[in-house]
Amino acid sequence: MSDKIMKPDSEWRKLLTDEQYRVLREKGTERPFSGAHWQTRDPGVYRCAACGGELFSSTDKFDSGCGWPSFSAVSDPGSISTREDSSHNMHRVEVLCARCDSHLGHVFEDGPAPTGLRYCINSLALRFDPNRRDDE
Repeated sequence: MSDKIMKPDSEWRKLLTDEQYRVLREKGTERPFSGAHWQTRDPGVYRCAACGGELFSSTDKFDSGCGWPSFSAVSDPGSISTREDSSHNMHRVEVLCARCDSHLGHVFEDGPAPTGLRYCINSLALRFDPNRRDDE
C-alpha cells in the first residue's frame, strides 16, 4: 500500500461530489439497488473513489442480493482497514480504505467459500477501472 493520504475536509469537498463526500468522509450509505456498480459484471478492478487505490477485483465480486456491490476478498489485505462499528444500534465491522481512511462499507461473515466474507461496499465509494485486469 502506498503512503497515507491525508487532506483537510475542504480539499476532500473539492475532489468529491456531495454524495461521495457524505459516504466516504461522513460514513453515509447509498440506498440499496441504486448504485452504479451493484450489477456490474465486466472484468476489471474497483478503486477507492477518493484516492484511486486498488481495493477489489471483479473476479471476487458476487451477487449477494443485498443491493450493494459485494466482494468475497480484497485485492491486497493491506488495501483496507477495519474497525468495530456499533452505530444505529447494530454491531458491524466497518471497512475503510487503508490509504485515505475513507469509509467504504462493511464486512460480514456470511459470504461464499473460501473466505466466508461479504464485503458490502457503497458504489459511491468505488471507481471501476475496466482497463486493469487480473490476468495482466
